[in-house]
Amino acid sequence: MRLGRIASVLAFSCLPFSTPVVAQTQYPGKPIRLVVPFPAGAASDVVGRLLGQKMAELLGEQVIADNRAGAGGNLGIGFTVKAPPDGYTILIATASIAVSPAIYANLGFDPVKDLAPVARLSSTPNILLVHPSVPARTLREFINLARASPGKLNFGSGGAGTTNHLANELLKHLEKINMVHVPYKGVTQAMMAMIGGEVDEVVMPVTTAIPQIRAGRVRALVVLTEQRVPQLPEVPTAKEAGVPGFVMPLWYGLFAPAATPREIVTRLNRAAVQALDSPDVRKSLLAQGVNPWPGTPEQLGALLRADIERYGDVARSAGLTKQ
Repeated sequence: MRLGRIASVLAFSCLPFSTPVVAQTQYPGKPIRLVVPFPAGAASDVVGRLLGQKMAELLGEQVIADNRAGAGGNLGIGFTVKAPPDGYTILIATASIAVSPAIYANLGFDPVKDLAPVARLSSTPNILLVHPSVPARTLREFINLARASPGKLNFGSGGAGTTNHLANELLKHLEKINMVHVPYKGVTQAMMAMIGGEVDEVVMPVTTAIPQIRAGRVRALVVLTEQRVPQLPEVPTAKEAGVPGFVMPLWYGLFAPAATPREIVTRLNRAAVQALDSPDVRKSLLAQGVNPWPGTPEQLGALLRADIERYGDVARSAGLTKQ
């Protein structure tokens, strides 16, 4: 009897220690929502769905993309930070998440405090496109055109605070030109507006630009990177075009709500990195101008903090005020 009671006490005392292990091995036990804060067809949507499909294979549960576009991506980010920190709501964010703190006075969230970095995913070059009717075939010709007619040219973006918005503000600042900003729900919509003749110019990821360039619907002037893009070797860099400071790359990262358990973050990171390292996903990303760049939660966190400072400096130098 005494030995039985002792065994029962010991078994009961072990339960608190064994529960996290059980919870960890049971995750995930239902589908995972992957919040994409931009519309369907956007570069982040393409990357997110490709990544989600492979992660689902690795995790043994569905990873369902949920497009929540608006406010330059901040609508989807705000939704994510309010979700339960249980690993069943995750977010694919772009570098725009580091721009918003410098642009919006009442953002409603702090990307450093309210999100847990999960995995650095990939990077892709931004490219400056113009409508074929714009009489400029080089960046310098475009700048001269804008300078000759202040306020006549306009540019579309995926919303205030996106990198495609900030890139044009940087160009305006560097070259002392005046162009009108026309924000859209996403950069894909901005590009379609340009194709339709509503705006003259858009900066956007190479990923979604390549088909339109090859179809002749838009004209590429420069890539906003230090080196030319292998998929578009004929397009010069901004430095080659005479504007060396005009560099604005785009990265993607996977986040979860703050306070998500570390073991879940680790599980998600492992699945994301394995997905990016798989030959089929890697091949698909590279074909679309996206460079796999898998990294740890710590590397993503450091990248986010560094870019918040960097883009804050750009926003201040460009004279942007918090809205």
